[in-house]
Amino acid sequence: MALFSRRPKKPAEQSTPSPEPSPADAAAVDGADVSTPAADADTDAAANVSISVSSFGGLGASPAAPQPAAPREPAESDQPMPSGPRPRLGTRGWMRTAPEQTETVPGLRDNVLLRAALGRVGDAPASQALLDVARQLLQGHVFLRVKGDARTLLAEGKGLPLAVANSGERTFALVFSSGAALQASLKADGDTDTSAMGQPVLTVLRHVFASSYDGIIIDPASSPSRAVLPKELLQRAVDQADPQLTVKTLLAAERTPEVGGKVAEALTRVPLWVAVGTAEGGVPGLAEGRDADGARYLEVYSHPLEVAVMGRGDNAAPITSAQLSRALRGDAAITGVVVDPAGPWIRLTRDDLAPVLALTD
Repeated sequence: MALFSRRPKKPAEQSTPSPEPSPADAAAVDGADVSTPAADADTDAAANVSISVSSFGGLGASPAAPQPAAPREPAESDQPMPSGPRPRLGTRGWMRTAPEQTETVPGLRDNVLLRAALGRVGDAPASQALLDVARQLLQGHVFLRVKGDARTLLAEGKGLPLAVANSGERTFALVFSSGAALQASLKADGDTDTSAMGQPVLTVLRHVFASSYDGIIIDPASSPSRAVLPKELLQRAVDQADPQLTVKTLLAAERTPEVGGKVAEALTRVPLWVAVGTAEGGVPGLAEGRDADGARYLEVYSHPLEVAVMGRGDNAAPITSAQLSRALRGDAAITGVVVDPAGPWIRLTRDDLAPVLALTD
């Protein structure tokens, strides 16, 4: 069963077998704003990995491609927001900050959040694991494998042929979260005439959208810590994201004293979401968390995937910065907000949120 309409592609040359993408890698996701097609087991079983002839601008250059659609935002009207925030278990304490930065290969900084999410793939239902990987992909950089020497090709003004995996008529670009994943891929296919390069995540994804790829495979030789993300999922995720990934990038960075102020300022201008669910008695409301002292914090999210990965069946609803300001002013018992409670997360008090509260009287 075809998942997308696509043109026939020529078989890649000098293909060598790659690990087969698992059917669970692209399992259907229910209850998320970003929908995920189910994997096609028959075609996945025929996957091959090779270095393709697809060109990539490389090293800071982004190919010409349409800009992603602006995230859907609600009108600036004073429509009432669902009342009755409801307490939840809230944040994941162990995910308050990103893991410590590592270089599994000296000189190559790992994308530690993405690598950690891939390491949890076998610990959760397939759909939840896929959501976790997708949300942690939306920050930082990934690595690519290139046929030949990337620096020489760039100096000569040539495109960069990327490593791909072929599955029947489908072609997936290969990306890597760490130096260790790159080494595993090299060991699996034995192609030593390749080089590696790091690129910002959005640069890579926009290249995928502008090309004939059907998606990406992350860390293909690192089973079970790998994931297949279809193009449709990636496109919707980017369309709903802040183009600068501001909040996620701040939360993924080292947690310095300045981070709270920077996040609070970002909340005045970036797309935001809240989690809408049903409280006891069937009353709709916004999800909130409580700290150990019982202080109430409204849950605010940087992306719908952050809501979905909580696994509570809530719906992600967009909210403007002005609406957030009015919600806080309308309930003095709310201490502040907790941003992206699935982690990395941060709690901001009313004092921290002065820039947001200043948006309304």
